[in-house]
Amino acid sequence: MGIIAWILIGLLAGIIAKLLLPGKDPGGIIVTTLIGIAGGLLGGWLGKVIFGVDSIDGFFDLSTWIAAIVGSLILLIIYRLLTRGKRHRS
Repeated sequence: MGIIAWILIGLLAGIIAKLLLPGKDPGGIIVTTLIGIAGGLLGGWLGKVIFGVDSIDGFFDLSTWIAAIVGSLILLIIYRLLTRGKRHRS
């Protein structure tokens, strides 16, 4: 897959992750996209390590989207834990 496909999957996976974990997060669409892209890579890597499958096959494969969303959820939770105390500062 090309970089444009990764950016698109990352954007959508990040948005889906935020919908699945509602709440206020610091950062906007750029942070969501970066978390999504990194989450897709993390999900693909975890799929290979844990299950021994190539979970990043193509843009329309279900395994690609599941890997990207799960990876995005993991990174969004970590991001929230790291920035939890920083949201209330002025």
